[in-house]
Amino acid sequence: MEITTKPANDAKIVVIGAGSIGCWVGGALLLAGRNVAFLGRPKIAGEIAQHGLRITDHEGRDTTLPAGRVPISIDETILNDADIVIISVKSSATIDATLSVAKHAPKHATVLSFQNGVRNAQRIREVLGKDADVRAVMVPFNVVWAAEGHFHRGVEGELILQEGASDLSEILSVEGLVAKTTADIEAVLWGKILLNLNNALNALSDIPLKVQLSDRGWRKVLAACQAEALAAMKSADILPHTELPVPLKWMPTILRLPNFLFERVAAKMLAIDENARSSMWEDLTRGRKTEIADLQGEIVNLAMKQNTPSPMNQRVMNTIRLAETTKSGSPALNATHFTKN
Repeated sequence: MEITTKPANDAKIVVIGAGSIGCWVGGALLLAGRNVAFLGRPKIAGEIAQHGLRITDHEGRDTTLPAGRVPISIDETILNDADIVIISVKSSATIDATLSVAKHAPKHATVLSFQNGVRNAQRIREVLGKDADVRAVMVPFNVVWAAEGHFHRGVEGELILQEGASDLSEILSVEGLVAKTTADIEAVLWGKILLNLNNALNALSDIPLKVQLSDRGWRKVLAACQAEALAAMKSADILPHTELPVPLKWMPTILRLPNFLFERVAAKMLAIDENARSSMWEDLTRGRKTEIADLQGEIVNLAMKQNTPSPMNQRVMNTIRLAETTKSGSPALNATHFTKN
């Protein structure tokens, strides 16, 4: 059965991983009348059962779905009649989530990886088989848990979906959420990694993204991470792509500009919620394992293969690993921690 044989409102969408991204995206789709259900952990299921699902964003949208309108379960059989499965778990949980899909979801279901990194869709295909309709999706915005049942989106951006047999952009495009397709999702995912190298820096700084990006010291650290990444990608013949109006190869130079020039040239980068922070900051704050292996770790591994240097990315990764081990939240470092000697 092809998903295109069903009207958008009838296709059953199941979100696996009712965390920040999953709850926000699923909530937006549910508000628009899409047929959405969530498969989540007992903790989040309990939160939503008590408080409902509230989604807000930096443009002032603020909507709460009462608990009775949010189909959420901890029972994997909710996948039994899914037409579309959105996997939005952390990379470390990809295989477990995919095994649930393999056991319960129909063979015709399209599986979308709403995850960081460049390898999760491949991991999913390895479990489901080469004939499965698995597509990577680039999610450009960050969402953080704000309170029980409340998820806040701090920046703008459009979902970019890998092309497939059916066009799902219409189903996923609703108020507050725009989706489009691309024939080169690999380039898009590598471009996202380049920009997401700031996630760890924001987590370690313990300050809002806008404040951190306004600090030239932190921008120089990010520029060093990106310069190493670009060199490794060039050596590997990887051409990253982004929707930004400037070529990615210019980013390290732009980031190093004095504040008064940066604020003019990169105004769009600073057009974010005053309180927005990265998902990795939330992970450290809540004592969870981060996705550093799929960000700085991916660059370090690529650089090793290409015999190019990556000392700054290695240092950032090591610092995040230490913060994960202590489970005491963000270490609230200054940029000088990475730039001195």
